[in-house]
Amino acid sequence: MDALYPRLLVDDFDACARFYTAALDELLGIRPVKMLPAAQYANWDHEGECVLVLMGRARMAEAVGTADLPAPSGQDGSMLVFHVDDVEKAAAALAGLGGRVVAAPADRPEWGTGLRTAHLRDPGGNLLELQSY
Repeated sequence: MDALYPRLLVDDFDACARFYTAALDELLGIRPVKMLPAAQYANWDHEGECVLVLMGRARMAEAVGTADLPAPSGQDGSMLVFHVDDVEKAAAALAGLGGRVVAAPADRPEWGTGLRTAHLRDPGGNLLELQSY
């Protein structure tokens, strides 16, 4: 049973589904377990545990009764973090898949000994961190 997993609510389901299908295959070697474009739903598991779910933001807004409210804006409220062996290589791979680098690879000793990060946005604007340590 999955105890906790991230669900990203996205405006452009098709672009984000393509991005995460390629990105999760590239970084973790996993493929989607479910891909339901008509329902705007997709999920990926690793070793039997869910690691990510994508869902259309409008679908979720309909389900919870907030479809008439404006979409959020401003600073990020969430981020996905990927632990990788090589931050530069992973950043280049995701940029090649449609991610947009917003903070180039950099050492972050103030965050932890030996920590290196890069930050990107997926096609839906969600913030991603690539980190090695």
